[in-house]
Amino acid sequence: MRTLITLIAAAAALGGCAARNPGFGDAIHQNLTAQIADPDAKYARRLPPASNGPRTALGQTRYEKGQVIQPTSTATTSISITGGSGGGAPGGN
Repeated sequence: MRTLITLIAAAAALGGCAARNPGFGDAIHQNLTAQIADPDAKYARRLPPASNGPRTALGQTRYEKGQVIQPTSTATTSISITGGSGGGAPGGN
């Protein structure tokens, strides 16, 4: 009887080692891969972007003197409300 109980307990313990779905965990690995930067990234454009030396020097001089020109604010949306009585069903029922 003791041997039978031992065999059943061993079989139950080894049941956790059974093969699972081969795709199990792929979503987690895909998400991790998408969030990790490639340290050996290759880009089509090998040269750094060109810059204008005199304009860069002028910007540096303004920065050092505390005369930085603030960029204009930009908005991605605009809302215009003209007349009307709000939402609801037509006819005011």
